[in-house]
Amino acid sequence: MDNDSKIAGKIKTQITRFANNISHGFQKPTKKFLVQMLYGIQASKDVKLSNICRSLNEQIPLIKTEARLSRNVGKQDLTERINGNLVADGATRVNHDTVIALDLSDLDKPYAKKMEHLALVRDGSTGEPRSNGYWLLEVLGADVEGEDLTPLYGELYSQQARGFRSENSQILGAVDRVKEGVEDRGIWAMDRGADRGILFQGLLKREVRFVVRLVGTRGLILKDGTKKRALKIAWGCHCPCRRELTIRREGEVKKKTISVGHVAVRLPFHDGWLWLVVVKGYGEQPLMLLTNLEVDRVGALRVLEIYLTRWKCEESYRFIKQAYNLEDVRVLSYTALRNMMALVQAVFYFISVELGKKLKLNILLKKIYEKARRFFEIPDFRQYAIADGIYRILFASKTGIMPNLERRETEGQLLLPLAVQLS
Repeated sequence: MDNDSKIAGKIKTQITRFANNISHGFQKPTKKFLVQMLYGIQASKDVKLSNICRSLNEQIPLIKTEARLSRNVGKQDLTERINGNLVADGATRVNHDTVIALDLSDLDKPYAKKMEHLALVRDGSTGEPRSNGYWLLEVLGADVEGEDLTPLYGELYSQQARGFRSENSQILGAVDRVKEGVEDRGIWAMDRGADRGILFQGLLKREVRFVVRLVGTRGLILKDGTKKRALKIAWGCHCPCRRELTIRREGEVKKKTISVGHVAVRLPFHDGWLWLVVVKGYGEQPLMLLTNLEVDRVGALRVLEIYLTRWKCEESYRFIKQAYNLEDVRVLSYTALRNMMALVQAVFYFISVELGKKLKLNILLKKIYEKARRFFEIPDFRQYAIADGIYRILFASKTGIMPNLERRETEGQLLLPLAVQLS
């Protein structure tokens, strides 16, 4: 038990240090709030304020702790500043070939009535409106080889909110904010939802490298000047490269024999030549990837690997929703909702990046794995095991994140004048 207390103390130290780093420029009360929230979310594995308050174990009535956190979480929108600090820190991990995956998801609140700016969210497979909720946008850095992840940006938004312009504006805005940190490094990877003329124009204007999966209906211009739909071009594309592909997704392993080829194409509104990478055998219809990478140099198979790396972004959404019950969030104001998403994104960054920065923290990480009772059965998405281990350690702690901070500060302020008078 004593050993667990030492590990808990080290985790608290790292949480406090990390919270101070991402709250650079904030006032002291806000910094204290961020420390307590980042601790409470991990100690309770929940985003409900009542459970976060219980994990803090303050020596005051629980209702007063909850009132304070509730007041602070909706006081001001911290999303941009938290994301900005995460991008600034995470950009150092993004190299020339890092995949920067951008994806949209939703926060489903079908029974909510009083939450601010509720909007219809649509089913990702059908595109049909489904229920009330909010949109989530996440940007994640990942290498094709290896399991390391770098959460760079996370935002909750609603099309009913004041100031909202369009989904395209939200996506390109996120690209701009991340690009401020990573500059020209990285390769942006997006799914079929990004097959939009406005987004292609935006990506080309920003001169970023990208791999985007096409729906198949987009008109593309071939070398001979003819214009055809992408799907028709794909069916006629020669695919000489054959490979057996192993796909690990959602805990399942599937093997497919695929053939890969590529053809030069051009968008009607852009003069430069791009490449359409075609993969047959992946599904019933060819998989079509439009990219501005030099396919003759990097290889069509590499472009496919870059696209498949973006599944980690999908898995990260599943993780933050399941591990911290994000869809059970119960704050009412829109500002508070946005802040809760930014805080969960910061927690995700902490367990994905911060805990592995130094050798000593790697040793701490091993102890966290052991506490999760998954040391020999760590899932492919290891963040589940890390979250479980931290929860088991902090849940047993009875002191919260800073049990004597206020008392020590008060004593120090009283003792100093007394010492001056005695001298």
